[in-house]
Amino acid sequence: MNPLLDFAGLPRFDAIQPTDVEPAISQLLSEARTEIDRLLKQAMIPTWTNFAEPLQDNLERLSRAWGIVGHLHSVNDIPPWREAYNAMLPEVTRFYAELGQNLELFKRYQAMATSNEFTTLSPARQRILQNEIRDFRLSGAELPDSEKPRFQALQERLSQLAAKFSENLLDATNAFQLDVINEAELDGLPTDVKAAAKAAADKAGISGWRFSLQAPSYLPVMQYASHRPLRAQMYRAYAVRASEFDDCASKPEWNNTALIEEILKLRAEMARMLGYESYADVSLVPKMADTVPQVLAFLRDLAQRAKPYGAADLAEITSFAKTELGFSDIEPWDIAYVSEKLKQARYSFSDDEVKQYFPEPKVLAGLFSVIERLFSVQITPDTAPVWHPSVRFFRITRGDQLIGQFYLDLYARDEKRGGAWMDEALTRRRIAGGIQTPVAYLNCNFPGPVGDKPATFSHDDVITLFHETGHGLHHLLTQIEDIAVSGIHGVEWDAVELPSQFMENFCWEWSVLQDMTAHVDTGAPLPRALYDKMLAAKNFQSGLFTLRQLEFALFDLLIHSDPTCSTPVLETLAKVREEVAVILPPAWHRFPNSFSHIFAGGYAAGYYSYKWAEVLSADAFAAFEESGDPVDPDTGARFLKEILAVGGSRPAIESFRAFRGRDPQVDALLRHCGMTAETA
Repeated sequence: MNPLLDFAGLPRFDAIQPTDVEPAISQLLSEARTEIDRLLKQAMIPTWTNFAEPLQDNLERLSRAWGIVGHLHSVNDIPPWREAYNAMLPEVTRFYAELGQNLELFKRYQAMATSNEFTTLSPARQRILQNEIRDFRLSGAELPDSEKPRFQALQERLSQLAAKFSENLLDATNAFQLDVINEAELDGLPTDVKAAAKAAADKAGISGWRFSLQAPSYLPVMQYASHRPLRAQMYRAYAVRASEFDDCASKPEWNNTALIEEILKLRAEMARMLGYESYADVSLVPKMADTVPQVLAFLRDLAQRAKPYGAADLAEITSFAKTELGFSDIEPWDIAYVSEKLKQARYSFSDDEVKQYFPEPKVLAGLFSVIERLFSVQITPDTAPVWHPSVRFFRITRGDQLIGQFYLDLYARDEKRGGAWMDEALTRRRIAGGIQTPVAYLNCNFPGPVGDKPATFSHDDVITLFHETGHGLHHLLTQIEDIAVSGIHGVEWDAVELPSQFMENFCWEWSVLQDMTAHVDTGAPLPRALYDKMLAAKNFQSGLFTLRQLEFALFDLLIHSDPTCSTPVLETLAKVREEVAVILPPAWHRFPNSFSHIFAGGYAAGYYSYKWAEVLSADAFAAFEESGDPVDPDTGARFLKEILAVGGSRPAIESFRAFRGRDPQVDALLRHCGMTAETA
């Protein structure tokens, strides 16, 4: 049997090959079309049992198999997998475009939503029907038949452009290598970073040290390297990836500039066809926010509050660089370096010092302990076929009951796309044999072990791990049994970051950190004095960080609000920076060319979600603070019941109100960021 067609259990990563993709996906597409035809031809009145459920079951097989292919394209982007994915991407996109435009299917869902049966359905199933009707409309089901081919062509082309954008960025990132022969140029770099660079050079058969634009290599250079030309060279290479200034890519086809222009124009055309003024208006339909002006007002209000703090942060950096480091001027490639020196001077610790207290085994044990205490579950190692030897597998249980399982892929690799993300392998739902338990992928890009020592994580890495685990918990701890609103399915995009950002808060709690730290050499736990310094520095330059996020969010929303796409994206970006930024990068900086979130991910006209979800998550965590115990099991049980367990079965605002007893308030976020009169 083709392993992609084996739905009996977990994905068979030990057997799946790129050559399996075309025959498996083609067969599943054919079976799905046959089932749709059968359902449309039946004479009986459509009900949940005779229509919605069998259609859902059939489509789940296709989405599960294609999800495996997409996952392997992300974590093992070697030529055979890239070719196999891209060969079938147009076919899969075409199928879902046809599905969304199928007026007869749309009519069946409308009939179900207005039938007598509707009132007898569970709230979750009622919401599914409402979501389906909305999504059919957004997919062009009500378009005239003469316009549907063009709409479908737009969807297919956009899926191809998104894949190409991501591949260009990965290729351009991997194309850059900087080899250093003179060790004096590495002054300031942590020992483990130098060791990793030395290992990379040895692997390549060259002398010296080799650096790349992968985060574990790039970020420490920007933060610690005293040699200014090294920082400048790395900064420029990172800033111009996949652009016309990318000196290292040497391949014009890796330039994402034209792709950005085409993506925006095609999205705007889709919006016009659906009767909306801009793509941003379309994007907001399934979100919590109502209108573009509402989101812009939210972002600009935050920017107005944050800008004085950001300006003060920059002034402090500039002054310190001149008086303490002897800089006559400060360039963008100096910011991270000077900031680290300033933090060390003010708080008497470095990020590298903290990193030694976070060896991987201890971090994982601490993370699992928080989850187990909060939600009354147990996490234990499990076995399953994996796509790389470093990937691990775990199970979550409550007593004797299996709740879910997850893969953990922590380390950066050349063939793995950058960033960190959670994705689903299986979603909880009721099937003939009982409950299908959910399975998640948790992916990060942390530095791996060097030599005989375990990997050590920066505190930011730990926060990232908790963040992605929050997404995973949303997927894994759901109690909903209908796949379309189970876990993260059906959750408004601007609320989906609530559980992930909520989990970040535990990385700052002493009761958590003291049990998840052990010095990699001595085994000593994190000293309380060092923790107090970390806590004092928690909001160090939070003004700059907040303004950076708001810059991204405003840029995203404004370029997708332009009905004609007549304003060049760099011009829009310049105007946004003039409004909210205090640090202006060089004119040759090409940030949009690597903005995968909005051009190759699901955040188009939705990047603001991160800031809105911070409001939700800070306010939600305040409930734990009010309880007196940050890992309070009773409050955790309520969070599980009202937020995680319900998935997308009801509007996110209703879930939040059920947990907090009121609407969200921005006060907790400002307090957590140190941007109030009391915390400044």
